[in-house]
Amino acid sequence: MIQIADIREWRTHDVVDSDGHRIGTLEAVYVDTSTDDPAMATVQVGLPTRHRLVFVPLTGAILGPGYVKVDYDKALVKKCPAIGTDDVLPAEDEVAVFEHYGLPYQRGASGERQLARR
Repeated sequence: MIQIADIREWRTHDVVDSDGHRIGTLEAVYVDTSTDDPAMATVQVGLPTRHRLVFVPLTGAILGPGYVKVDYDKALVKKCPAIGTDDVLPAEDEVAVFEHYGLPYQRGASGERQLARR
């Protein structure tokens, strides 16, 4: 399990797919609100004048020297619903991110969102 304190040190490092292809740069970590464990990361992708942030699950992620390797293919990650570099993920859009990766989505007991930025 990746500890939240550890992965914060990897901001601005490369995110690569399981084949070692560079996807983008790690921007932020989102935790599961029910467990406070790292669940997803935002990755900055795109051209220098048209950056956007896409989400990628951290399940099975491996930390290496200067990179974070995720279990998802670069093409799949880049097609994930995106937000602007200065935006936040609206609560109603969380479901689409989970569905994109075929992951179950479950709101908290009080209806709160599943992801929180740390």
